[in-house]
Order: sequence, then C-alpha cells, then structure tokens
Amino acid sequence: MSEKSGFSASAATGIGSMPGGDAREAAKTVTGSFADGRGMPYLAELPARGPGADMTGRTVGLLVEMYGHVEPSGWRISDRPGRDTRRARSWLGEDLDALEEFTQGYEGLLKVQAVGPWTLAAGLELRGGEAMLGDPGACRDLAGSLAEGLRSHLAEVRRRVPGAEVVLQLDEPSLTAVLRGRIRSASGYRTYRAVDRQVVEGTLRDVLAVNGEGLTAVHSCAPEVPFALLRRAGAGAVSFDFSLLTEREEEAIGEAVEGGTQLFLGVVPGMDAASTALSDPGGSVKEVRTLWSRLGLNPGTLSESVVITPSCGLAGASPAYARAALAHCARAAKSLADNPE
Repeated sequence: MSEKSGFSASAATGIGSMPGGDAREAAKTVTGSFADGRGMPYLAELPARGPGADMTGRTVGLLVEMYGHVEPSGWRISDRPGRDTRRARSWLGEDLDALEEFTQGYEGLLKVQAVGPWTLAAGLELRGGEAMLGDPGACRDLAGSLAEGLRSHLAEVRRRVPGAEVVLQLDEPSLTAVLRGRIRSASGYRTYRAVDRQVVEGTLRDVLAVNGEGLTAVHSCAPEVPFALLRRAGAGAVSFDFSLLTEREEEAIGEAVEGGTQLFLGVVPGMDAASTALSDPGGSVKEVRTLWSRLGLNPGTLSESVVITPSCGLAGASPAYARAALAHCARAAKSLADNPE
C-alpha cells in the first residue's frame, strides 16, 4: 500500500455539494449520515446560495493576494477584494462554524474540497475576458496562490476540529479537457492549446503537497479520467463516476489498486432517482464486485481500496434525497465489506 493509504476506515463519503442554503442543516446531514463510523464527514458546499457559494467562488475566496468578482460570463480576476470575494469568505466562515458545531469531540477522517488548479485556470477569466489557462505565467501564479490559501484553510480546519485527520480533495472536472485542448476561448471559435502533461502533473503535485503527509484525493465526474497522471502527481485516491468507466480504462484501474491508490467510486445517483435506486445497497455495488473479478483482483482488497460515493455532487437533489443517498452510500459500503465476492 502507498504511504498515504488510510481511507478504508471510512468506506463512504459525499463529493462536496449539498442542496439548500442552510449551513447548519448541511453540516448536521454530512456528519449524521456517517455517525456509525462507516463514512467520512466533509465540509459541505451550498451553491444554491448564489455566487461565492459555488465551488469556483469558494475556491476564489481561498486565494492569497488574488481576488475575483462575478461577470455575466463567470468569475474574473480583480485587483482587490470586492463584494463577491468577501461574500465567498463569509459563507465559508459560516460553513466552518456549522461544521465545528457538529464535530465536537470528533476523531477520524474529515474531508475538505477545493477546485484544483487546472479546472480553476479553465474557469477563471483574466481582465480581458480570456481564461487564465491561456497564459502560462498566470497559471503558475494561480497555482501558487491556491497552494498558499489551501495551506491556511487546512490549518484552520485542524484548529476547529483538532481530532480530525484532514483529507484534501481537489475537484478537477475540466482536467481531461485541459490535457486534450478542448477548453474553448471566450469567443467560442477556438480552443486553448493542450497543456503539457508534465506541467499539469507537476502543478497538481505541488498543490496536493500542501496537505503534507495527510490524505489526498482528486475528483472528476467527467469521462476519461487520467488515472496514471493523477497517481504520479501524488493523489492518494481518485474519485470518479463509476458509470462512465470504459473497458480501455480498466487496466489503469487495476494498476492503481495494485499500486495502493484508493478509488472513490460514484455508484449512487446524484440527482433524485426512483426509490428503487436506494432500496438495494448490495445491488448498488454489484458492478464493483464484477469489475474486481474481471480484473483478477483479490476480493479481500475491496474494503481497503474502495470508498463509495454519489456519482457527483448533491446540489441538484432534494434535501430528503441527499440525506437518503449519503445513508445509502454507507450501507452499500458495508455490504461490499461484508460480502466482497
């Protein structure tokens, strides 16, 4: 196993976002859903509150000596902290207060999420309206600012929840598009050049390293997740939508497992689904067992290699469904551990 293995003690978690705008209710749900020790609580994001509470806005609020504001086209870099940056920081403080309230005496894994440097560079605009992705110098500055901001953020979480082992998750849904030159320019008539894979890998490694010896994960709910690159960059786990996995990616999955990388498998629908979708925990992980068998992996490694999650964030779900989905993830993880074959 890798040096940073250790997710097996918490076999289920959520991706990050939750429905609604009540920070206390969200914190109560993400801590209460995993109260039996079979899951990993996390700092919830509540994008329904508006700009600044979305995942990009939250991460902009973490940046050091770099600010952002909202334009009709999205988030754009600013010279100074304005209303939108202040609002993002205020909502983060509110969410941290709520998490602290519901984690009194907690000991165990606790996950925090932020947009990774490449998805952030693809989504943040320079003053002229083009994405930061098109300017290598701006990308370097952004990654440095993000790393410093995350270092402070992680320290703050540890201060508030001293018994927690803090896990850092970077959300990189645009990563494959960055690597393949698929991010469109502001005009939409062209795409930005593909970024060199070594540059992408090195930047991710630097940002993940801010968690020191702590556990790390990279999440993408997009197709064609670059598993090997993420492993080389130092991600302790790769989080993805299991339904998007293709046959040609299975070899990379096998190599990841044998190399000690954990897998966060999104097997539970992230949006309100038919009640039958949450009626059979064992059925939700049936295809996971099948994959293990097809790859010739030891079924006994399932419980130490796999964390069960929703397929993506739960912001678009109803509050009742979000609660049910997280509870179902915990039950499905238990089913997988109890009956790996």
